[in-house]
Amino acid sequence: MAEAADFQGMSPSPARRWLRRSGALLAGVPLLAGLLQLPLGTSTYASEKTAVADATGSSTVDVSIDSLSPSAPTAGDTITVSGTVTNKGKQTVTDAHVGVRVGPSLNSRSAIDSAAKRTGFQLGLDGSEVGGTYVAKFSELVVGVSQSFSISVPVDELELGADGVYQLGVSLTGRTAAQSWDQILGIQRTFLPWQEDAADTKTKTTYLWPLISTVHLTAETGSDAQQTPVFENDDLAKEISPGGRLDQLLSLGSSLDVTWVLDPDLLASVDAMTRSYQVQDGDTTTAGKNQAIAKQWLAELEKTVEDKEVVALPFADPDLASLAHNGTNVTGSLSHLKDATDVAASTVDTILHVTPNTDFAWPADGALDPSIVKVATSAGADKVIARSDSLRETGGLSYTPSAARPIGAGTTAVVADARLSTAFQGDMTKADSSTLAVQEFLAQSLAINLQEPEKQRSILVAPQRMPSASQAQSMAQALTALQGGNWSESQSLSAAAKAKPDPGATTKVPAESSYPSSLRKQELPQSAFEWIRDTQTSLDNFKVILTDESRVVTPFGRAMDRGMSTSWRGRPVPAATFRASVSSYLNELTGLVRLIEKSDAKLSGRSATIPVTVQNNLVQGVDHLVLRLTSQQPTRLKIGDGPYDEQPITVAGEHSQSVKFDTSIKANGPVKVVAQLYTQDGQEYGDPVTFEVKVTEITSTVMLVIGGGFLLLVLAGFRMYTQRKRAAARQAEEDARKDESADEDADATEDTEDSQDHPAGESGTESGADDPEHPSDPTPDTAPESADPSGTGERVDR
Repeated sequence: MAEAADFQGMSPSPARRWLRRSGALLAGVPLLAGLLQLPLGTSTYASEKTAVADATGSSTVDVSIDSLSPSAPTAGDTITVSGTVTNKGKQTVTDAHVGVRVGPSLNSRSAIDSAAKRTGFQLGLDGSEVGGTYVAKFSELVVGVSQSFSISVPVDELELGADGVYQLGVSLTGRTAAQSWDQILGIQRTFLPWQEDAADTKTKTTYLWPLISTVHLTAETGSDAQQTPVFENDDLAKEISPGGRLDQLLSLGSSLDVTWVLDPDLLASVDAMTRSYQVQDGDTTTAGKNQAIAKQWLAELEKTVEDKEVVALPFADPDLASLAHNGTNVTGSLSHLKDATDVAASTVDTILHVTPNTDFAWPADGALDPSIVKVATSAGADKVIARSDSLRETGGLSYTPSAARPIGAGTTAVVADARLSTAFQGDMTKADSSTLAVQEFLAQSLAINLQEPEKQRSILVAPQRMPSASQAQSMAQALTALQGGNWSESQSLSAAAKAKPDPGATTKVPAESSYPSSLRKQELPQSAFEWIRDTQTSLDNFKVILTDESRVVTPFGRAMDRGMSTSWRGRPVPAATFRASVSSYLNELTGLVRLIEKSDAKLSGRSATIPVTVQNNLVQGVDHLVLRLTSQQPTRLKIGDGPYDEQPITVAGEHSQSVKFDTSIKANGPVKVVAQLYTQDGQEYGDPVTFEVKVTEITSTVMLVIGGGFLLLVLAGFRMYTQRKRAAARQAEEDARKDESADEDADATEDTEDSQDHPAGESGTESGADDPEHPSDPTPDTAPESADPSGTGERVDR
């Protein structure tokens, strides 16, 4: 919005009063008409001066130029200027009109800069109003109210002269109650590039069209075979959806002749969205639903770039300046840049099926110093995209030199023009801001061509890395006009880098001390690169135990690349949060292979075994691990044949394995025992498990006592056995004797009955139990057996 003119008021013009008096006195004189011609012209000029002089600033009107079409007119065109006027003063403006003014040609790029900064109306610099019918009239402008205008003027009416850049002003003239004469109350300026015919030698212009985004993917993946990716949020889906930032960049760039600059991480992230994916939602994740959008965006991009030059940045667009200033002292930092560069080409080729150019490095804002150049070329790039406000011209050239120039060691700097590259960094959501930016961009481009019309030059434009949707629209509008204009033709970045350098162009890289402090404040700190080093160390220790290390090496390798992305500049808190989340997840995974805690134990005797359990909660198996059990007091307790013993460990996925260690006891007392996992190269893995073993040694005397007691127990058991056996035998003998006595009694009863039936002497005699003994009978050598049980300890003969 233009500021109102602010000038001191004056009384009505003396020249005008003199004209009226002269006309009355000289009426009828034949020379009157001729005499009045000059005064009338003078009167018009004086009236303009009066209007300017009478503007007090008590009434301010903002004039906005919302559109100018065509942006670069040629002969026979009619330009249309549209916009709004807003009364910002305290009084209503009456009898107002908006008119177009053409100022003098601006003969240098610095003159364009000055005109763009100037505010307020300046007689002579802002030119005369075209006037006539080419005005928009307003009966009144109420305070605080905006009104639209549109004025169409044939180019012929503008009376443009030679080819060049002209200042085009749109002013509002009106009156207020306090100052009831015409005065210029507001003006806005823009630029009108005028190239009536095609230039004999056109400037070759390279415009970079970047497709770069912030980090969206986490290091986390699902435990399924496909390793379902997990996104921080669904912001990427919004960017590629119809109307989103990346969708706008793709659709606008598809109709332009530009060099596409791609971050492979963006392609990998969108490609991950084409399949099943998860989105973090607090402490949980939800299923992503934008597969169709991702597929459509990638398909459109592949179609667009199939016949265009594609430049691939290293994966995740690493911050080269931060690495140069804060990372080179940290071991392994440069190797990660090399990895990010190596994976870039394969990523682009796999997803878009085009072979990208990976020879270019692009530091933030094109700012260089020797350390940045050294780092940028360390990964294989031999061309560095710089900017002219960093690699400043010191040779006194009267023109803008070509972009390419050698800077030593076989490296070519391709220097982007700073004015053109920063033309659309402001807020382009307002129509007037966008229109002014477009016209100034075109004016600067034409001015370059007019500096040395016969000298062929190659100019590079490297805009901001992540233009907003409105900025992209303004860029596309300017490029459409430029590529349809008469002074420029498109050229690829590779061609610009090969162009013949200007002998007088600056080739000296500025010292590190001249690196802009504003950019240095945005850099990643050294701790970011130390995090990468520590994460890599943890990953190296983890991967050696895995049967399928690719499931962790790839996602965490890419996560470390993302950790040094240029997109973190000026965003220290999100950057730190990302790094912490990666570390947390890696620690979580490594912690899934662990030793089970053990409680204190008691051991007695000369030897024993101690079991230790290894648990693997990963979905894949682990191998190449060694479990070491160490006695802190080997004089009391030995593990194996010494203070410690080791056993190899192999555990299937989602399983546990118990390992037993042989021990030998040497002395009584408590002993601290430590179990620790190691990788095969001797690196500790995971936390140790410490527990106490209470050891009780059994001496020789104790063993004799125990042995004697055991022998007594055996003898006592044997005696009890023999006693029970004897008792059983006696019982059996007693039962047999009772049966024999019963038989004898039965026989005696039968003999008695026979003697009663046959008296004595009637028959032969039979010897019985009561027969007298005969001398020839043997004498018994034992007493008659007793039927009573034998006494304790009594021996019974059988």
